[in-house]
Amino acid sequence: MSGPVDVIVVGAGGSGLAAALSAAEEGLSVLVLEKCAAAGGTTGIAIGSFTANRTPFQQRQGIDDSLDDHAHDAGLFASPEIEACNRDDLRRYFLDEARATLLWLEKLGVRFHGPFPEPPNRVPRMQNVIPNARAYIVTLLSHLQRRGVEIRYNTRVCRLLREETRVVGVAVESGAGECECFARRGVVLAAGDYANSPELIARFKGEQFAGIEGINPHATGDGHRLVEQAGGELLNMPITYGPELRFVPPPPQRRSWLARLPAGGWFPRVAARLLPFAPRSLVRAVIKRLLVTWQHPENSLFEEGAILVNSDGCRFCDETKSPEREIALSRQPDGHGYLLLDERLCGLYSAWPRFLSTAPEIAYAYLDDYLRLRPDLCAQAASLDQLKHPAGPALTHLETTVREWNATASQPLTGARWVLLGPVKAWFTTTEGGAAVDASLRVLDRTGEPIPNLYAVGQNGLGGMILWGHGLHIAWALTSGRLVGKVLARA
Repeated sequence: MSGPVDVIVVGAGGSGLAAALSAAEEGLSVLVLEKCAAAGGTTGIAIGSFTANRTPFQQRQGIDDSLDDHAHDAGLFASPEIEACNRDDLRRYFLDEARATLLWLEKLGVRFHGPFPEPPNRVPRMQNVIPNARAYIVTLLSHLQRRGVEIRYNTRVCRLLREETRVVGVAVESGAGECECFARRGVVLAAGDYANSPELIARFKGEQFAGIEGINPHATGDGHRLVEQAGGELLNMPITYGPELRFVPPPPQRRSWLARLPAGGWFPRVAARLLPFAPRSLVRAVIKRLLVTWQHPENSLFEEGAILVNSDGCRFCDETKSPEREIALSRQPDGHGYLLLDERLCGLYSAWPRFLSTAPEIAYAYLDDYLRLRPDLCAQAASLDQLKHPAGPALTHLETTVREWNATASQPLTGARWVLLGPVKAWFTTTEGGAAVDASLRVLDRTGEPIPNLYAVGQNGLGGMILWGHGLHIAWALTSGRLVGKVLARA
């Protein structure tokens, strides 16, 4: 049994830590419960872009922007079918509040560089955090520590405690067993998405997708289950970002120096002052290192004739059809695939306008960039039988596969230069389903009524919004966290 606090926050990712700090700034007592051994969540492993309008970064560059323009442009990223599911009023409210969150983060000590363009945004709106997304987590944690906010790690919330319809606390499991924690003002669900929950993916998206993993292995939909347990409504659960092909991350010994830069202290402050004067070529080179770690191979590779093979060197799908290829890849024995490029494709993807991966209008990564920056992904040889990939796939049937492909392909694979890129895996990046919430982040039941004392933020509280495009999910996570703290102070 634990004594009551004002607020319990479930999850120590970006949205949860922002909620905890905002509530603490308002003078409330807060307890944060995190099932993992450390804070961070999906925010901590992201690139960390923060997209907003009317920001000081835009103003310094003379960029004229407006809420109306951003609200319109945000609706152009997803397909019309997906965009039709968006809750316009909540997304507009979020976009209006994002600037204030950016200013709050800067005041806390988070530093940004930008803005950068991302079509179809009509003007640059994407601020990139310095040096990476860990800066959000490190900064928020440092302020929570100063305020004496307790964070309990390795502590999983297994159910909500209720008195009639009102949520009064949570039951938790930890190494010490099960106990109950009580909250006077509210419980905030900030437990991330369900991209790595085979059960929720199968139930809402389809059984055929159940074998596809999420980028964050801990994103198992815990908060969504708690919403259902309380009788809350879940919206847009079949909508996911992905599945898509992504290269596996580099092994620890080959992690980029960018990942080792200090996320707090003096470094972000100094870097923020120097970056505006840095040559664009240097900025692009830095972002290019991120591209070869995080981004997916372009679909145009397969449209131009590259093939996808498994570890035995066999084709197993029509490479041009998605999500069928991702489903097929997830069913391979090790879930790994490899892209095969011949001499013609190697030449094509060595220079503009064909690139292997991109952050649009910021940086482009070509074949030589992967050969130089990700040798763990690459095998290169003058003939097929000489290809020896560092990941060690057998590739026993590769020559037979190419011979069979060439017998029917309009563009045969030939030449004296061959490159094998991989492994790639099929992944869900994030999920767009979440609890129905009102502008006060209160979870709504199936009749549209708030469930007393239950709140949801970040991916738990998307409320029906569609947030396609870079930088919106993190902006919502931190904005919703900041706002819910203020709401709880008034509760």
